[in-house]
Amino acid sequence: MSQNTPGHSRGLKKTHKATIAGVAALGAAALTLSLVPGNGSTETEPQALNTSQRVAWSYDANAPQAKALAASVADQHTTIGLQAKLDAAAKAKAQAAVKAKAVKAKAVQAAKVKAAAKAKADAAAKKAAAQAKAAAKAKAAAKAKAAAKKRAATTTAASRSVTRTPVFANNLDGWIREALHIMDKHNIPGTYNGLHKNIMRESSGNPYAINNWDINAINGVPSKGLLQVIYPTFKAYHVKGTKFDQYDPVANIVAAANYAADRYGSIDNVNSAY
Repeated sequence: MSQNTPGHSRGLKKTHKATIAGVAALGAAALTLSLVPGNGSTETEPQALNTSQRVAWSYDANAPQAKALAASVADQHTTIGLQAKLDAAAKAKAQAAVKAKAVKAKAVQAAKVKAAAKAKADAAAKKAAAQAKAAAKAKAAAKAKAAAKKRAATTTAASRSVTRTPVFANNLDGWIREALHIMDKHNIPGTYNGLHKNIMRESSGNPYAINNWDINAINGVPSKGLLQVIYPTFKAYHVKGTKFDQYDPVANIVAAANYAADRYGSIDNVNSAY
């Protein structure tokens, strides 16, 4: 028959074999599926296949088709494995890049923190140095001010001392008072009254009085001045700061008082020729 029957596959003139290849989950197995008419007929007319026809399965590992199929599966496995390795390598590279970026960011942040800390420390050190310099400057200024104040006080004291140095009259009262002023500086004892009574007895207050008749005059050293002091005594007991002149009233009084203090304890203790 040459027509096709609906619901059936096209008829076969001869026995045909159909090879079907499949790949299982645990590997790949090549399967050849041969379709053979159930009655083994060899007729040339197409014949519809039905469910009662027998299906035969056969597998030959040495068959070219099986070998080709196995090689193809192996290539696929190799390709898949290689791709997986490439993907894993790319992923690892990406992760390494992320990690490196994080490490770099952390290092940059640490460097910023360190730089900020250094800047802060430098600023603190600079401030401390400036404060120390200012303190030293203030101390030096205070010291200089104190020294200037001391000098001013000394100058003022000296000026006051000079200012307060009494001016004595050029008469007997003034001579006695000036002599007492000098005697006080040299710790020579004596009073105004003790000096005055002895002066009046010895010279009556004449600074140029001279004794040309006593034993001293006979010996060539006459007594001179307010307190009638001979030259050897005047020379031995002369007080520095006074004139070296027997007739100078102040020098004569001070030298005589110095001699009297040495011999009698004070000019106040002298009541006669001495």
